[in-house]
Amino acid sequence: MALHFLADEASGDGTPVAAAHPGDEVVITGPEAHHAATVRRVRLGEEVTVGDGVGTWLTGVVAEATPKRVAVTVTARATYAVSRPRLVLAQALAKGDRDELAVQAATELGVDEIVPWQAARSVSRWTGDKIAKGVARWASIVREAAKQAHRPWVPTVAAPAQLSTLVARTAHTRVLLLEPTASVALSVTPVDDADEIVLVVGPEGGIAPEELTALQGAGAIAVRLGDTVLRTSTAGPAALAVINARLGRW
Repeated sequence: MALHFLADEASGDGTPVAAAHPGDEVVITGPEAHHAATVRRVRLGEEVTVGDGVGTWLTGVVAEATPKRVAVTVTARATYAVSRPRLVLAQALAKGDRDELAVQAATELGVDEIVPWQAARSVSRWTGDKIAKGVARWASIVREAAKQAHRPWVPTVAAPAQLSTLVARTAHTRVLLLEPTASVALSVTPVDDADEIVLVVGPEGGIAPEELTALQGAGAIAVRLGDTVLRTSTAGPAALAVINARLGRW
């Protein structure tokens, strides 16, 4: 399997990824070039893939590989549209690295957007400078996971959401609350007739009763995953696996 790299923009002496076609040369610089040449140890003539994170997918061979500059001669080009329905994970902030584990796995499993959720029972809190740092940290995790999974589209990480933000989304999208006490199983909940599905995952203590009331009152649907209680790091990825199978993506 070819190694995959992301190049948001080519350097001045290369063709931008979005505009590149067979025969063109794209150039990877900065940390991505250092990672390619030093960590992954790409070699001249090796086949690699390069994406821009927004649907463009290039296949090519390495023409130059140094820690500061990796040049790739393009041999093939493909473009990918965003899948429908879009899959969104509203992941509650959690202590330790449990929320980050969820973000990483969700990216590998095909999520299109991740929304950090400051839930009522979240032990971890993002305030002040922590907000920008937290979003940047999750975006970095998403980028690396998308590369590892060879995804042509890199999921977006939204600004942290409060309960009111999630309630507002119920007006134009299908919102599913992952709740162990729900009477309806996710496996029988309609998912193929929506343009976007938002999965809401609570923190260690679960979604608070007032949050359930507000979201369900706005039209969100509570669903369960089996008869056990999953950790906040596991629930979202497990739900994405179920939905992928039901949509025929797996």
